[in-house]
Amino acid sequence: QAALMAPTETLAEQHLTTLDRLLGGLVPLALLTGSTAAAARRPVLERLASGELGLVVGTHALLEPAVAFRDLAVAVIDEQHRFGVRQRAALDAKAPEGLAPHALHMTATPIPRTLALTAYGDLDATVLRELPAGRRAVETHVVDGARARARAYERIREEIAGGRQCFVVCPLVEESEALQARAATSEAERLRAGELAGHKVRLIHGQMPAHEKAAAMSSFASGEADVLVATSVVEVGIDVPNAAVMLIEAAERYGLSQLHQLRGRVGRGEHPSLCILFGDPGLPRLRAIAEHSDGFRLAEIDLELRGAGEVLGTRQHGLPQFKVARLPDDAPLLERAREVAEQLLEGDPELERAEHVLLRAAAGARFGSQLEPIPA
Repeated sequence: QAALMAPTETLAEQHLTTLDRLLGGLVPLALLTGSTAAAARRPVLERLASGELGLVVGTHALLEPAVAFRDLAVAVIDEQHRFGVRQRAALDAKAPEGLAPHALHMTATPIPRTLALTAYGDLDATVLRELPAGRRAVETHVVDGARARARAYERIREEIAGGRQCFVVCPLVEESEALQARAATSEAERLRAGELAGHKVRLIHGQMPAHEKAAAMSSFASGEADVLVATSVVEVGIDVPNAAVMLIEAAERYGLSQLHQLRGRVGRGEHPSLCILFGDPGLPRLRAIAEHSDGFRLAEIDLELRGAGEVLGTRQHGLPQFKVARLPDDAPLLERAREVAEQLLEGDPELERAEHVLLRAAAGARFGSQLEPIPA
């Protein structure tokens, strides 16, 4: 059996549609999300447990204890930077006892911890550096001040006049969805009465009922709405080729991977596209996003700015506890250390030899006595 996990219901639904089209009905598949009604959920769980259902596409709902597979052999995680380490491990743990599923993690911007693990060799990376067919590079500018703001909205009006559409993404207000929703709602009202008066402005945020979100997205995707004011819910799973401008308020509140993902919502069609970030142009993170479009290069910069995280641990970032190395500068040293460790474990997998007793004790004291494989 196989499972594909995505961070949002919108994206999971898109994957289901795509897989259904590609597989042409040859493999039984189903959708499982938090919104799946109990009546539809029960048969899905039964068919997964019996092995009758070969493929399930879902969100975090796949991690619930009630979800049991007869024989999970492949786990695919899309937008893996949106999931925590333990969430990714929880999906792997649904394989038959004593086995681990084949795992494929997909992301446009690898998170620093993943980059560090790649350097360790625990993950094999396949890098697709070219843009997908029909995509264009997005021009990116970091701006500040009243004049720049006036010009940004002038540019949006020009694009709308040319038949294009635009996103306006509101600031990340702490970690509160309710506060974000309020900020987006007031921004949409302000734009309708101000800079974008006379244009069709729609609103979407995480606190809206599912049918309202679907209606707003449908209105924007069909071209009926000119502008979509949103929170970061539009970060993934939105494909509107006609959208040509992405404007992000208070860009310094977002991480590099989020900014890269948001920028990826435009430049998906034949028209030249623009990403405008309101924030301090001198901020290293914003300078990086303006200068680079390669996700792996941005991940390396993120690694330099934030630190690699505990490579053997669940924190996604923060300075690692190395005494004689600094990533990514010391990658060659890291590779040598990896080779030495592999040779050592080939000769003494349980670290039982007398000369390895202290090493085994140190590893046990720091990471616990059960040295299980660490999830990617």
